[in-house]
Amino acid sequence: MMFSLTQFNGRPATVEDLAPLAFAGHAHFTAFQVRDHAVRGLDLHLDRLRTASDTLFGRSLPDERITAYLRAALETAGPDCSLTCYLTTRPGEFALAGDAAVLDVLVRATDPVRAPVGPVALDLVRHERHLPGVKHVGEVAKTRFMRRAHANGFDDAAFEDRTGRLSEATIWNLAFWDGESVIWPDADRLPGVTMRILSRRLRARGVPQRTRAVRRADLDGLAAVVMNSWSPGVPVSRIGDRRLVDDPAFVTLLGDAYADEPPTRP
Repeated sequence: MMFSLTQFNGRPATVEDLAPLAFAGHAHFTAFQVRDHAVRGLDLHLDRLRTASDTLFGRSLPDERITAYLRAALETAGPDCSLTCYLTTRPGEFALAGDAAVLDVLVRATDPVRAPVGPVALDLVRHERHLPGVKHVGEVAKTRFMRRAHANGFDDAAFEDRTGRLSEATIWNLAFWDGESVIWPDADRLPGVTMRILSRRLRARGVPQRTRAVRRADLDGLAAVVMNSWSPGVPVSRIGDRRLVDDPAFVTLLGDAYADEPPTRP
């Protein structure tokens, strides 16, 4: 039986709390895996929430309040879980708020997630997300493209922009490997927390990293992974009609670099 707990501003959520949000889409969030009451990259999750709130709402909540709400949820959820923290406002979408907007925090805890082992095959579709730097809700295209990809014999979908640059996958960041350097796609995409953890830990290890445009024609000779809070690297076997290099050492490198990041308790 699936475990699920939702708190609203640090207390158990009621129907009255959640009903106005049931069909609302003006919110942002961050999601992470908790193990032994701790999470990797907590500072980056807090930075994401702060930056996104400033972008969407014009102001943000103190980190201390966010972490207090996370702790309140974890006291009930237990040592291992999936945690998602949403921020929204009252009044909600399609309403002017001005200086009177109240920021609300929802924290949802569910069962821990185990990432697919891979390799995965990604369909390649033309898509550019609105406000790609914000992890916001209500992105119907992601589910649509994921389901369409599965119907076409793929596991998920990756996106290319109007110029043909690969950016990200539905709920994943993309990373490539040419045998010497980790390559991050140069395109508008969400800077994922796992991606940011890996970037700083690879830098500390002295592993070369480059950011450059990656197009369909550039995939020959590259290995690739997808990453999110579930995993620092799930190998990708093909993107569209392009086969990718199978390089287990790349996956191992990312896993080891991610393990360098010390877990932190909220």
